[in-house]
Amino acid sequence: MFESVSGLLAEHEDLQQQLSDPELHSDPVRSKKVNRRYAELSRIIAAYRVWEAVDADLAAARELAAEDHAFAEEIPGLQEQTDAAAEKLRRLLIPRDPNDGRDVIMEIKMGEGGAESALFAGDLLRMYLHYAESKKWKTEIIEQTVSDLGGIKDVQLAIKGKSSDPAEGVWAHLKYEGGVHRVQRVPATESQGRIHTSAAGVLVFPEVDEPEEVEIHANDLKIDVYRSSGPGGQSVNTTDSAVRITHLPTGIVVAMQNEKSQIQNREAGMRVLRARVLARQQEELDAEASAVRKSQIRTMDRSERIRTYNFPENRIADHRTGYKAYNLDAVMNGALEPVLQSCITFDEESRIAELGDQE
Repeated sequence: MFESVSGLLAEHEDLQQQLSDPELHSDPVRSKKVNRRYAELSRIIAAYRVWEAVDADLAAARELAAEDHAFAEEIPGLQEQTDAAAEKLRRLLIPRDPNDGRDVIMEIKMGEGGAESALFAGDLLRMYLHYAESKKWKTEIIEQTVSDLGGIKDVQLAIKGKSSDPAEGVWAHLKYEGGVHRVQRVPATESQGRIHTSAAGVLVFPEVDEPEEVEIHANDLKIDVYRSSGPGGQSVNTTDSAVRITHLPTGIVVAMQNEKSQIQNREAGMRVLRARVLARQQEELDAEASAVRKSQIRTMDRSERIRTYNFPENRIADHRTGYKAYNLDAVMNGALEPVLQSCITFDEESRIAELGDQE
């Protein structure tokens, strides 16, 4: 059982030697990859050692049970410990998304519902900011457009983690958030007290570690500059500092105007563009490689309705996992972990089932 771990033990030892080499740390991209893989394997090997120890204890108890009844009494408890350790190890051995350890760039956009949708997009932004704070992640608003009533027309948010362990990565948790988020509540603009339904869209991209990681040629870019403007179209800048970057091979367009400097807006735009191009490349690889299993819960369908936030009932429901709870007020204040864990568990169970079908 778990014969595949022997190869991982050898790889873990090799990575340990690489980490002791000073030259590794002069290459930030390679260093990050080695650290992530080492942290991932360390969890697997620690779980394997636990399983190995309890399994050995169980075997010894069975061998001695014929001579000493006290050992026979220990067998059920040891069997339970062995089964639990084996299940934990089995889950850790599921092939992991190679981007799990990455930071993310998240985009939140107003959708159907007009002013109420923009207000809800602002609520989602605050929810993710509070959640990131609870995880001790760093956040940075790269670009945002505010609505007349103080909501958010669209916002681009960078979220950075601290751990090198992919299981604790920002992408590992937030990759499931992409899709349509639906809200049901009485809008602030509603005088009759009627419940309205509106929606906001969320996109999540793994952030590129270093610019060189994604090859973008200058000849493939069309860059336009224009004057920044604020809500309602009024000018907020007297120079052409806003930047629109079009990646011609993919048609991806990124616009930035938050910074006063054209150079700063261009740098921010390229940061977002690289993340989008990386995501596009990953989609194409997954589509070409039929053997690569795509997550049943994290689809790239931007129009999929993934969750409903019902304020009158204080209810949150995830339509993919079946998760439902009546603590929406807490969730909107950042208590998002149980919702995300339902996504992670659902995906793990789907992967385990598929691996079982292949055996």
